[in-house]
Amino acid sequence: MGDRQLRSRLQALDLLRGLAVAGMILVTSPGSWDYRYKQLDHAAWHGWTIGDMVFPTFLFSVGFALALSFPRTSLEGAWPRVIRRTLLLIALGLFLNALPAFDFAHLRVPGILQRIALCYALAASFLLLTARTDADGRRAVDHRAVTIAAAALLIGYWLLLRFVPVPGEGVGRLDSTGNLTAWIDRTVFTVDHLWPYGTTPGLGITYDPEGLLSTLPATVNLLIGVLAVRLFRAAPEPRRALWLGLAAAALIVAGLALDPLFPINKRIWTSSFALLSSGFSLGLLALLLAVPEGALQRAGWPLLVLGGNAILAFTLSQLLGVFSGLPLLPGGVSPQGWGFSVAQAVIPGPYLASLACALAILALITLAIAPLHRRGMHLRL
Repeated sequence: MGDRQLRSRLQALDLLRGLAVAGMILVTSPGSWDYRYKQLDHAAWHGWTIGDMVFPTFLFSVGFALALSFPRTSLEGAWPRVIRRTLLLIALGLFLNALPAFDFAHLRVPGILQRIALCYALAASFLLLTARTDADGRRAVDHRAVTIAAAALLIGYWLLLRFVPVPGEGVGRLDSTGNLTAWIDRTVFTVDHLWPYGTTPGLGITYDPEGLLSTLPATVNLLIGVLAVRLFRAAPEPRRALWLGLAAAALIVAGLALDPLFPINKRIWTSSFALLSSGFSLGLLALLLAVPEGALQRAGWPLLVLGGNAILAFTLSQLLGVFSGLPLLPGGVSPQGWGFSVAQAVIPGPYLASLACALAILALITLAIAPLHRRGMHLRL
C-alpha cells in the first residue's frame, strides 16, 4: 500500500476516533442531567440511541488500529507492550473512578478505560497467539481465526445468558437484576464497587454497564475493527467506501434481525447490540472514506485533534466532569450549575442550553490539546 493510501487510512481512523471522543464528551458533559436530548442519552434498558453507539465506535477504532500494526517481521516485544498498555489503562481508569474523594470502600472497579483495556488485551493476545506466517515470512493476522472467534463470542454469550441459571433469579432473564452478567458483577465486585447509577427500582444497585462477562461481546466490536482492515486492503480504491458501506449494512441488518431473539441492549452488551453498533461504526468509516481528503482535513480538523490524542481528551473530559459538579463557587454553586444558568440566560430552551454547555466543554478540550496536535505530539499509553 502506497504512502497516499497509508495517510488516507490513518486520517480516516483519527477522524473516526475523534468522532467517538467528541460523542463521549457530548454525552457526559451536559449543562444539566435533567435536560438531555434523547439521542445524546443512553437507552434506559432495551433499545438504542446514537449515544449508545459512541463507546462501541471507539472499540472498533482500537481494533482497526491494532490490525494496522500487521503484518510485521517479528512479534518480539509485542507481549510487553500489550501488558503495559493494559495495566496503564486499568490504573488510569481506577484513578479517575476514585476522584474526587478516593473513597476506596465504594470505588467503582469496572469502567470505560478498564473495558477498553480488557477488550484490547483479549483481542491483541488472540491476534498474537494465532498469527500466521505469510508468503514473505512476516507475521500476519489470521482473519479466519478472528472470524470464528467473533462468532463464537456472540453465540456463546447468547447461550450463557439464555440457558445458564442465575442463583435466586432463574434462567433466561434479561432484566436489570436477573441476568447472568449482573449477577456475576454483584458476586465478584459486590454492589459497593459497581456503577452507582446501575439501579433497579426498589432494589438499589444491581448491575454495571462495563461488567466482566459483557466484556466478551464488547471484544467483538474490536475484532470486527480488525476484520475491517482486511476488507479495506482487499477493496479496489475507487470502491472502498462502497464495500465497507455494504458490510456495515449487513451488520446492521443482522443486529436488527436478532433483536427479537436477543434484544439490543448496551447495558449488558447483547450480541445483537455488538453487531448493530459494529455496523454503525463501519458505516461511519465508510462515509469518512467517501469524503475527499482535502475536505476532511479542513472540516474535520477538530476531530483530527481529538482522535490524535483520544485518551488524553477523554481523561480531560472526565476530570472536568468530576470537578464541575462540585460546589466550588460562592453560595455552594457548582461550575456546571453556573454554566447552565449562564447558557439559559442567552439560549432559549433548557435542552438547547444544556447542549450548548456540552459543546463548550468539547471546544475547550479541543483547544487545550490542539498545540500538541500542531507539534505532532500524540500521547499513547
